[in-house]
Amino acid sequence: MRRPRQLDSPLVPKVMRVMSQAHVRAYRATGGRVGGRWRIGSAWRRGVPTCLLTTTGRKSGQDRTTPLLYLRDGQRVVLVASQGGLPKHPAWYHNITANPEVTVQIGKDVQRLRARVAEGPERAELWAKLLELYADFDSYQSWTDRTIPVVVCEPAR
Repeated sequence: MRRPRQLDSPLVPKVMRVMSQAHVRAYRATGGRVGGRWRIGSAWRRGVPTCLLTTTGRKSGQDRTTPLLYLRDGQRVVLVASQGGLPKHPAWYHNITANPEVTVQIGKDVQRLRARVAEGPERAELWAKLLELYADFDSYQSWTDRTIPVVVCEPAR
């Protein structure tokens, strides 16, 4: 399946940035009551939970917060660096590879976690669970040549 041509518009990243900023503000102001569920595409009926991921900018050193869909797996929070199937990894992914110490907010609960990229069988197992959560991840993967990273955020050992 090919990525819709509209996604290659230079406006898409700008619109995504503005929408993400509004999402973060609403989520923080309401403790996740607004913006706590994603209801787009395959998530329309039941919604998929969203969290706020705060990373440290690898170039700026400033905190950067991004709303993301997530899968709870025990104490772990599993994220997908899909960026809607765009050809490049999202900035937050590059930030966690430079500094894996992150903050994740789910509802009103904020916790410090350590992020890592899942590999091999672990990635395959988590990817299957993520597709159950949000089937559109499969479309996103088909729209790009890169392997979409699965990121596991867990308490530091």
